[in-house]
Amino acid sequence: MVAADPDGSRAQPGATTAGDPYVPTHGNGGYTVSSYALDLDYRVSSNRLTGKATITAVTTQALSRFSFDLVGLRVSKVSVNGRRAPKYLHRAGKLHVTPSGPIRAGTEFVVDVQYSGNPAPADSPWGELGWEELTEGVIVASQPSGAATWFPCNDHPADKARYRIAVTTDSPYHVVANGRLVSRRTKASRTSWVFDEAEPMATYLATVQIGRYDVLELGTSPVLQRAALPSSQLKDFRADFGRQPEMLKLFSRLFGPYPFGAYTVVVTDDPLEIPLESQGISVFGSNHVDGRRGSERLVAHELAHQWFGNSLTVSSWQDIWLNEGFACYAEWLWSEHSGGLSAAQQVTKAHSRLAGLPQDLVISDPGPELMFDDRLYKRGAITLHQLRTVLGDDPFFELLRTWTRRHRHGLVTSAEFLDLACEFAADADAIRELFAAWLDQAALPSLPRATRRRPWRS
Repeated sequence: MVAADPDGSRAQPGATTAGDPYVPTHGNGGYTVSSYALDLDYRVSSNRLTGKATITAVTTQALSRFSFDLVGLRVSKVSVNGRRAPKYLHRAGKLHVTPSGPIRAGTEFVVDVQYSGNPAPADSPWGELGWEELTEGVIVASQPSGAATWFPCNDHPADKARYRIAVTTDSPYHVVANGRLVSRRTKASRTSWVFDEAEPMATYLATVQIGRYDVLELGTSPVLQRAALPSSQLKDFRADFGRQPEMLKLFSRLFGPYPFGAYTVVVTDDPLEIPLESQGISVFGSNHVDGRRGSERLVAHELAHQWFGNSLTVSSWQDIWLNEGFACYAEWLWSEHSGGLSAAQQVTKAHSRLAGLPQDLVISDPGPELMFDDRLYKRGAITLHQLRTVLGDDPFFELLRTWTRRHRHGLVTSAEFLDLACEFAADADAIRELFAAWLDQAALPSLPRATRRRPWRS
């Protein structure tokens, strides 16, 4: 029998998926999260995590039961609005909670979950995701669906929330997490770090990085920029990341104001296959530091994600090109600005390579298997360059600044970007045809001659 809500309606269980076919088992329905408060105690030597998550949410329907994503950790206690939940079930990556009574639609409620275990990355079609041990410390890389390896959550980008992350760990280790460091206290051999992220954040962008790191200040304009890295990397790092402050100034001019209070780069003592973005943070491996600026395009790419992906977050993973195509085009803009190949030359080079690869990828709906395919990155970037060629430089960059301003800290879709681009065009039909050719068809269009124009200078 389904319980009746106090207002007379019938309370139903919330959905146990967000309904996103790219991550069909992730996310949940019936509520939206307002904030996460995570209180974590971590022992590096034994990889032992003990946590308490306080999740504040608002129901979108009358609920008799709801669920969170949580993988590989053991739940010991659950309470709802301060009362112990009479029933909860944790299996197959889902924590199902039955409160003591139904919760009305539109009602705020608070859930406390106590849990512990040895966190490990979760297997996925894109490799292992989430909390992972390093030689000395921890890296958390969750895109797109690894957040549930270290805290109970509504693991889908469409449900952004505020965060408070407290981490207590062994004192020799330095902790980096999202937001502003509001306190740091050492007692005996352990240090507690507390971070506050006031801007809405998707679960996959939440992170904790732990290592034996030194902290280096890189610049203060237009925002504070820091790095956390092993002391052995300091010399080469200064060469590899020395132009990052100039990048940040350029992107702030082209894309609009930097969307967060600070920017931190972490370099692990371990090699990483690829760098990764988190909100206000980018993480690189030791292999990305060579003293010769060998990974500078990736420095630009990860920085650009602070606008495209972190502040402006896709409503569904189908629109991942809005993250990766934009970040790839930022690489080319930096190359053009800094004296390398122009964006037009980068387009020609990328197009030539794409022409020799299989034509089986539709950028506007790549499918989960191909959502991180390099062809999506490059073809998305070429699409933006074609749009720039049609609109002209001034309208194009004003379009980007309008895009980031209208949707700052919000959710975005491809359809919204197309509609906005049409507002800046003399011929909206031509823009729709451009998007259809480059994004909606598998066949690679030919490059128009206009692509080979003179380089832009900032």
